Amino acid sequence: MIALGIEGTAHTVGIGIVTEERVLANVFHTLTTEKGGIHPKEAAEHHARLFKPLLVKALQEAGITIEDVDVIAFSQGPGLGPCLRVVATAARALAIKHNKPIIGVNHCIAHVEITKMFGVKDPVGLYVSGGNTQVLALEGGRYRVFGETLDIGIGNAIDTFARELGIGFPGGPKIERLAQKGEKYIELPYAVKGMDLSFSGVLTEAVRKYRTGNYRIEDLAYSFQETAFASLVEVTERAVAHTGKGEVVLVGGVAANNRLREMLEVMTEDRGVYFFVPPYDLCRDNGAMIAYTGLRMYRGGVRFKIEDTVVRQKFRTDEVKVTWV
Repeated sequence: MIALGIEGTAHTVGIGIVTEERVLANVFHTLTTEKGGIHPKEAAEHHARLFKPLLVKALQEAGITIEDVDVIAFSQGPGLGPCLRVVATAARALAIKHNKPIIGVNHCIAHVEITKMFGVKDPVGLYVSGGNTQVLALEGGRYRVFGETLDIGIGNAIDTFARELGIGFPGGPKIERLAQKGEKYIELPYAVKGMDLSFSGVLTEAVRKYRTGNYRIEDLAYSFQETAFASLVEVTERAVAHTGKGEVVLVGGVAANNRLREMLEVMTEDRGVYFFVPPYDLCRDNGAMIAYTGLRMYRGGVRFKIEDTVVRQKFRTDEVKVTWV
């Protein structure tokens, strides 16, 4: 079977075409800015404008026509309302016009599910992106959230810090490059609350110290990363200990950060568990992960009516009953 997936929860619009064994096409385009962040209305307009050319490109890369597609999947949430509505409308239009089944996919679950294309079976997932930071694992027929941010996602925290430094969006790669030149650790607030995380304190203090002019920005970037990532690794390790699972996967846009990968590699090696990071194009927001998860859901008996495809801006990961394993 072949699935076409449409992603559009935030700044990236993407279309992926997959079978259960491989990715046939995975194209996307990300809205970026030199100053400030992403406005939901501008992102939605960006998605609407880029959807058709991306669809044409994806079908060409896959070497198929829309009639060859067996199921259409789309990111139902969580995400920015205007962006979600664009992709949901596009998915409905395709499904109705070409008489194809449609599946709404939880964006967070899709990030973890795509790792199963590479042989991962039952992992603890550390999902780190702009709007989301969660530690997930499958327990009792649902993806349970064993820990999550109580305020902002780690990606948003990094991007906000980058904006304060005046280096634009997205800030992740730029902060990482600065951090690599850091020479001194500057103490910043470390917030782990039970199994949950908070990044507002480390962000506020890093910005405050930057504004004093008394610290090198390279040292602040280095200290910001070390502090925030240590908390992520701590909570992930606790989840591994609690669940007893033998695999850890790192997914989401922040998975591109080499320092975070290094820290997780050390932890998983110490614990004797398998660590896996998908290719970056499947870590970031992308249509292939939506297509793959939608295909697994469909093969597992999940069915949607058109009226079930209303977008859900605050779609909780643990609301989804996993019947396709």
